[in-house]
Formats: sequence, C-alpha cells, structure tokens
Amino acid sequence: MGEEGAAKYVAEFVGTFMLVLTVGCNVLTGSPTWAVTSIACTLMVSIYALGGVSGANFNPAVSVALCVAKKLPPKDCGIYCAAQVAGGIAAGLVYGVALGNVFNLAPAAGFGAAHAAAAEVIYTFMLCFVVLNVACSKVHAGKNEFYGLAIGFVVIAGGYGAGHISGGCFNPAVAIGIDASSASLGFGWCVVYTVFELIAAVLAAVVFKFVRPEEGTDSEGPTGPPPLSAKLVSEFLGTFMLVLTVGLNVLGGSKAPVWSIAASLMCMIFALGTVSGAHFNPAVTFAIIASGRGKCSPQDGCAYICVQIIAGICAAFTYSAMENGKTFPLAPGKGFGWAEAGIGEILFTFMLAFVVLSCATTKNSLSQYFGFAIGSCVTAGGFAIGAVSGGSLNPAVSFGIAVSHAFKGGDDLVMNCVIYSVFELIGGGLAAAIFMATRPDEYMKEEKEEPMTAEPMPA
Repeated sequence: MGEEGAAKYVAEFVGTFMLVLTVGCNVLTGSPTWAVTSIACTLMVSIYALGGVSGANFNPAVSVALCVAKKLPPKDCGIYCAAQVAGGIAAGLVYGVALGNVFNLAPAAGFGAAHAAAAEVIYTFMLCFVVLNVACSKVHAGKNEFYGLAIGFVVIAGGYGAGHISGGCFNPAVAIGIDASSASLGFGWCVVYTVFELIAAVLAAVVFKFVRPEEGTDSEGPTGPPPLSAKLVSEFLGTFMLVLTVGLNVLGGSKAPVWSIAASLMCMIFALGTVSGAHFNPAVTFAIIASGRGKCSPQDGCAYICVQIIAGICAAFTYSAMENGKTFPLAPGKGFGWAEAGIGEILFTFMLAFVVLSCATTKNSLSQYFGFAIGSCVTAGGFAIGAVSGGSLNPAVSFGIAVSHAFKGGDDLVMNCVIYSVFELIGGGLAAAIFMATRPDEYMKEEKEEPMTAEPMPA
C-alpha cells in the first residue's frame, strides 16, 4: 500500500469518525432543533477538507454507488467501506465512553420495518444521487465548488424529514457505529438498515446513468442536449423529493420544516440543473416559457408540467403511506382568508420564479450559487407566509397535498389546489413580466462583428 493509498483510507476513517461522533453527541445531548444541521455541517466541512484526498465518501452506500457507476475502482471501494465502518464503530465507542450513555438503533415508536425501509431507501438514494451528479459527473466533476454544500444539505432535507421515522442514518457506517456502541441494548437493525441503504446506492447509480447518458460513453462530456426522457425523469425526481420532504416535515412535526424543504430543493437543483433546468414547479416552467428567449419550448414545458404534477401526487401518497395514512389539508391558515392567502402565494411565487429567471436563465447566469439562491426563496417564503397560506408556492405541491388528503377521506377541499395553482401561475406570469422590464439586454440580438479589412496604404 503506497503513501497515497494510505492517505485516502485514513481520510475516509477520519471523515466518517467525525460524522458518527457528531451524530452521537447531538442525540445524547438533546439538541432537537439544530442537531440535524450540526450533523449536515460536519459532513459538509469534512467533504471540503478531505475531498481532494479520498473523494470524501464517508459512507459505504456512496462508495458502492460510485463503484457501480464506475467512478471508484472495486478495490478502493472495498477498502473505503472497511475504513468507514471502522471509523463509525470507533466513533460510537468514543461518544459512549465520553458521555457515559448510548442509544439504540431501530425504527421509531409507531413505525415498522417497512416505514424505516422507505425512509432509508429514499433519502440514501437522494444522497448518493446528488454525490454522483455534483461531484462525479462529466459535467461537474472538478468544475464547481458547490458540491460539499449540495451533499451536506441532503442530510438537512432527510434528517428533519424522515429522522422521526428511521433515525435518519442514510449511511451503513452510521447504522453500524450506533448499533455496535449500544450492543448491550440489542443488536441487529444495522444489518437491515445496511441492506436498505445499499439497495438505494445501486438504484442511484442506475438512475444517474439514465439522466446523464454521456456517462455510458467515452466522450469527455455531453455531445448535445439531454434527451427529453432524461429531462422528464429529472423533473419527476426533483419534484418528488421536494413534495415528499414537505409532507414528512409537516406530518412529522419537524423542528425546522422550512429549512429542510428549502434544502431538498437546493440539493436537487444543484444535481439536475444541467439536465432539465431543474424547474420542479409548474409556475417556474410557466414563467420561463412566458419570458421567451427559447429557454423552454411550449411543448417541453407542457410535458414538464404534467410530470411535475404527477410527481407531486405520487410523493403525497408516499408520505401518507410512510406516516401511517396521515394527510393534511391545503387551505388558508387559521385566522386568514383567501385574500391574504392569495396575495401571499402570488407575491412569493413571483419572487421564486423571478430569482430562477434572473439567476439561472440569463446570458451571464450564476455558475456556483444558483441552487442556493433559488432554494433560499423557499426559506424566505416559507417563514413569511407559512402561517397565512402554508407557503406552497408550487402547483405540484398544491395538487399533491390536496389530492392525497381528499383521497384519504379528508375534508372536501380538493378544489383548493386549483385555486392555489391559479395564484401561483399568476405569480409566475408576473415574474416573467418584471423580468422583461428589468432585463431588456436579454432580448437584444447580438450584433455580428464585421470582418476587419486592411486600410489602404497612404501614397
């Protein structure tokens, strides 16, 4: 084993150790509001610190996904996994000794293996899929600095969203480390969790190859725009993860629902922006079409909108199944009426769509922070009008919430999604109009430079 190989394996041990140690300390010291953010930040900073050494996997599921996608040699994958598991076990023993306490790994009270499986598979898939796209794809590998932010924030999306169901491991090294430290309380769930997470890793690699067909070729990058099928799968995945995270946070009584929802949007925008444009919202698609410039054809836009709404409804039924059949209504908040909800949805959907137009569709669009800027619109709107309208800002979210609630026998409010969608589409249209007024340079035809001709020599 050369010095370079040893350095990589030490990096994987150290990064995983710090991640699992942070998990244990947060759980045992009782930090319900900021625990998940603390864990996500540990992962993020460790990725930035050690990504240049080992690739900063810190997760056997990620290593397996990279191996299946042919981004990591099988030999390194095996040694990485061993180093990661060793780091997880060591961290579990350290926090147990240091704090004089441990906790067991198992689905939360009221949930079973199927619920935990869904939580671990879906968000481990999201984690591995984002890693593959932002850190390993031919489009992004070595060409951006947002990879650590995008990967770390998956933990914020899934930890607050699904942590109350399975504990939110999304990582066999975390599961094994926790279970090993608490073996006196019972041992075995780490094996089940590991199986769930490795299934998700393989699935992430397969879908990654589908949405980025150039990954299966010898080309150094895309040879043309992605096919429509890849774009539609991209829109489905991004919208699905967004709506699922909305529902799980609301029904699970999350301590930071808006933060988690915004993180899910941001991660998927960074991952799939170069595939479909990462609209994940019919109001955004409408705004892009209405703004002209050929950024999205009406035909593609209609297909996007259909897929987004289908994804929203599928995600809503998924979160309902994961939450033992629970749903929630779409309606103005207590003490507010349709006028207040309508104004809130129009104006903050306007802000979201306008930021997308301004940051991601201009001639000199942002190359590094576009996902953070767009995701932060959800943070702004969610806190500002969440109590007024629920802060949907997205017809796919509105349809998912209302249809699933009506199907499960909730109040007859299914038509509310149509009313909300009208407000949101008005917001998208307003964004397009203001964009045209503030960005006239986007509509100017570029003048072709005339070829230079030699001046006649003076007599």
